Amino acid sequence: MITKSDESGAGRDGGPGGSEGAAEEAQVIVVGAGPAGSAAAVHLAHAGVDVLLLEKGDFPREKVCGDGLTPRGVLQLIRMGIDIDAPGWMRNKGMRWVCGGHQVELDWPRLGAHPDFGLTRSRHDFDDLLATHARDAGARLRTHVKVTGPLTDRAGRVVGVAAVRGPDAEPVRYRAPLVVAADGASSRTGLGLGLVRDEKRPVAAAARRYYRSEARTHDPYLELWADLRCPRTGLDLPGYGWVFPLGDGRVNVGLGALPQQRRRRPVDLRAALEHWLPRLPEEWGLREENAESPLRSAPLPMGLNRRPQYRRGLLLVGDSAGMVSPWSGEGIAQAMEAAEVAADTIALALARPAGPRREHALQQYPVEIQRRWARYFRLGNVAGDLLFSRFGYRPVLHPRVMASPQLLSLLARLLTHVGDEPAQDRIDAVLHGLMRLVPVPRR
Repeated sequence: MITKSDESGAGRDGGPGGSEGAAEEAQVIVVGAGPAGSAAAVHLAHAGVDVLLLEKGDFPREKVCGDGLTPRGVLQLIRMGIDIDAPGWMRNKGMRWVCGGHQVELDWPRLGAHPDFGLTRSRHDFDDLLATHARDAGARLRTHVKVTGPLTDRAGRVVGVAAVRGPDAEPVRYRAPLVVAADGASSRTGLGLGLVRDEKRPVAAAARRYYRSEARTHDPYLELWADLRCPRTGLDLPGYGWVFPLGDGRVNVGLGALPQQRRRRPVDLRAALEHWLPRLPEEWGLREENAESPLRSAPLPMGLNRRPQYRRGLLLVGDSAGMVSPWSGEGIAQAMEAAEVAADTIALALARPAGPRREHALQQYPVEIQRRWARYFRLGNVAGDLLFSRFGYRPVLHPRVMASPQLLSLLARLLTHVGDEPAQDRIDAVLHGLMRLVPVPRR
């Protein structure tokens, strides 16, 4: 049974919470126990690293998300040792795109590098499961600890974090030579070390609501609508809508959108959802009387919009580094993947003595992040600026595209970043060739 921290600040495993006079220490501190932070803690613990995982809230908890995982995200769960056959997981075959009165179903590709299925699970359960898995792997989990910023030595290098804990906001310090910031889009930890968001990169927004829908809860596809409009302006929604099955009698219904390019202002997602829902079949039951949650929204920091991802003992992962894909709005897969890269980098670095050799190893983290995503995200940022923020996804789902299996497969792999490397088929070869043409952005 998972229990809350007690008033003394003890974590869920019953260990001491520390105080300003007697700080708790570790080899690595991870700030935030969302998918990025918990995944980092899991991989660090598996590598034998003494890791302290700090979370400002408690579990289970609500989190605004589409609750869908592509095969890239499923792969990360498998690599962490998560039992994806346990109750609560809902498998899907692929995506169903709806646009202009047409619809097409795209199965996930059968590739050697990724599973051929996706998953859905409510973040209410998902984050709790990952945090518990991290604790069971050996991480020391401390809940109700709100980190307020990094601690640094006279040379400006990170030596831990300052925080407040418990209902009385008791000041406390935790010490470690390395800190992983997984504290979300605002990232107080990153800001405290001068890592600010690139204001030239827009922050998208997402809103979602749960509905009871026996008609759609076991749908084998993730359904996405690309021909929605903003009711107050009549312009195309600079994003898309989704209906994701959860398999427990509910569906996750939501919208994701970039700021409107012409006026650079946020989209009224509530109004857009109210305009869209009446278009959906009545038998789906997506009406007010079947709603099971309020409409909740959250920012989506995209395109690696906080750089560099490493500085003076601090590594950024997930939303704190703006790792949400500008192509699709997916962020969980990138967060967990970056967490594994960060953990591997840290484990190798800690095998070296403190000093230049260790620092050289840590500098490889942003290098690897650049190798994996820099070109893909840069091209996505351009597509967002020139296409998605102006016309949404309608142009890329032209009837001719939807009638071509080859073009659809190319589009699906581009949007979800699912492919083999090296290329195993013609579609992957085309995508790899396209990415090689994109200049590598400066770190």
